[in-house]
Amino acid sequence: MNVMPHTAMPVISVEKLRVTAQSDQGDPINLVSDIRFTVQKGEVLALIGESGSGKTTIAMALMGYARHGCRIAEGNIHVAGVDVNSLSPQQLRAFRGNKVAYIAQSAAASFNPGMKIIDQVIEPVVIHGTLTRKAAKARAVALFRELALPNPDTIGDRWPHQVSGGQLQRLMTAMALIGDPDVVILDEPTTALDVTTQVEVLKAFRRVVAQRGVTAIYVSHDLAVVAQMADRILVLLRGQIAEYGTTERLIGAPQADYTRQLMNAAQQQARPSPWRAATRAAQQPLLEVRDLAAGYGPRGKDGQPKTRILEDIHLQLWRGQAIGIIGESGSGKTTLAHAIAGLNAPCNGHILFNGHYIAGDMHKRPDNELRRIQYVFQMADTALNPAHSVERILSRPLMLFHGLRGQALTQRLHQLLDLVKLPRSVLWRRPWALSGGQKQRVSLARALAAEPDLILCDEVTSALDTVVAAAVLDLIGELRRELGLSVLFISHDMHAVRAVCDQIVVMKSGRIVTQLAREDYDKPTSELYFERLKRAVPELRQGWLDEHEEILRAE
Repeated sequence: MNVMPHTAMPVISVEKLRVTAQSDQGDPINLVSDIRFTVQKGEVLALIGESGSGKTTIAMALMGYARHGCRIAEGNIHVAGVDVNSLSPQQLRAFRGNKVAYIAQSAAASFNPGMKIIDQVIEPVVIHGTLTRKAAKARAVALFRELALPNPDTIGDRWPHQVSGGQLQRLMTAMALIGDPDVVILDEPTTALDVTTQVEVLKAFRRVVAQRGVTAIYVSHDLAVVAQMADRILVLLRGQIAEYGTTERLIGAPQADYTRQLMNAAQQQARPSPWRAATRAAQQPLLEVRDLAAGYGPRGKDGQPKTRILEDIHLQLWRGQAIGIIGESGSGKTTLAHAIAGLNAPCNGHILFNGHYIAGDMHKRPDNELRRIQYVFQMADTALNPAHSVERILSRPLMLFHGLRGQALTQRLHQLLDLVKLPRSVLWRRPWALSGGQKQRVSLARALAAEPDLILCDEVTSALDTVVAAAVLDLIGELRRELGLSVLFISHDMHAVRAVCDQIVVMKSGRIVTQLAREDYDKPTSELYFERLKRAVPELRQGWLDEHEEILRAE
C-alpha cells in the first residue's frame, strides 16, 4: 500500500475488522476480514469491488450494524470520536442519524409513498427533538436549495411519486444531511439513474460534501464514478483488501491484478458485430413496429389509456441484429419493450413478427408466438421465484414449449447451463443462494429454454458490478454468434449498448428522436439530445466532472 500519512486525528478509523455469518452447520464464515483504513475530515473514501465483496457489509459496520444472522466478530471501529463497538442499542439509535447518516441505493424504496416528502425529510430531527418542526422545515428548504432541487420552497409538499428519480435521490440526501452528521455513507446512490440524471446527482453530492466538509464513504462498483468523487479507493475482493491508495495512483498505476481487471472491464470496447446490413436484401424484418402508441391507466370509451407514454413509434429489427434503446428515465424504453412482449397492449399501431401481425395482448398470442419472443428483466431477484430451485425454473419452459420429460429434459438443462457458463450444481440451488451475476445468467437460460428468435433485455446489467456486467455482455455477444439470436437491448449504460448492439435508437419523451449505426456513435450529429447523453457518460479519469460542468456553462 502506498498511502500518504496523515498527522490529524482521522474521523473514521477501522482496525482488523471481521464480520461473520453462520453456515448451515453453525460454523462462522468470514464475510470480511482484516479490514483496515482511516478517513480524514472532509475526505471521501470509495469502497469498490464485485457483488459480495463486502462493500456494504463494511459500510454498515461503521454504523454498528450487521445484517440478520451476521455479527461484527472482531475489530476496532471509531467514527467521529465514538467507539462504535461500545455503544448500547439505545446509544446506537442516537448515533445513527446524528453522527453518521446513510444514503441508500434506491430512494424509491426508502420513501414512504403515503407521506409527504417534507414530513419524511424532517422526521429524524423532529423525533429526536433536535429541532422544532418550524426550524426543521427551514433547514430542509435550505438543503433543497443547496442540492439544486427545483422549487425548493414547495417541492417538499409533493408525494414521492410526484418527483423524478434523480430528484428523489437528492431529497434522500437532504434527509441524511438534515441532522448535520459528521459522516455520510453513500451506498450505490446513482446505480439506478440514467446518465444525465447521474451527472446531476454526482455534482450535487460533490458540491455538498465540499461545502460542508463532510467525511464520506462512497460504495460503488463504477470506477468512472468513483474517479470523480473519491480522494482514496479501497478495492475489495472476496471480503479482503486487494488494494488501497489514492484515487490518482490506483487509476494511474494499479498494482493488484484484480484492480487492473476492474479497469479493463470499465473501459470495455465495442466488439465486432456478427450482423451485417447487407443481409437485409434477402430478408423481411423479424420485428416491425408501425405507428405504435401505448400508455398506462384505465382506458376511456375511445380505448385510449389515461396516460400516454409512447407516440408514433416506427422500428425495424432484422434477424440476427441487436438494437440498443437508450434515453433518460421516463423516455419510454421499457414501455416499448412491454408493448412488443404483449405485457402492455398498444392503444394504436401494429406489431409484425416474421411478416405476420401479432396481437398486442400476450394472452391473445398462441404459444408458438409467445415462445419466439422472450423477456429478460432488469431485477433477477424479483423475476425468479425464490421458492423454486433453478431446475424447476428452467424446466417449466422446456416442458411447456417443447414437451420435454425425463432424460431428454435433464440433457437439455445441462446444455442450457453450459450455454450460459453455469456449473450444473446450481440446478439444486434456489435463487437467493446465487450471486447477482449467476441469477442474471439463470434468467438468460430461462429465456433461451424457449428457443426464441428475439430476446428483450431490459437493463440486464444495471444491478451488476463492472466485472460481472462485462461477462454478461460477453455472453450475450456469444449467444448471438452461436444461436443467431436477435436482441432488443434496453439500457441507460452507453458502454453496454455499444458493446452489444449494431444499431442505436435514441428515445425522448415517448418518441424516437434518432437512430444510428454503432460505428457512427462517435461522429457529431445534429441531434442535441443525443449529444447531451453522450457527454454525460463518465470517463475513467479524474477531472472529467469538472470539464463536463465547464462545457455546460459554455453552451
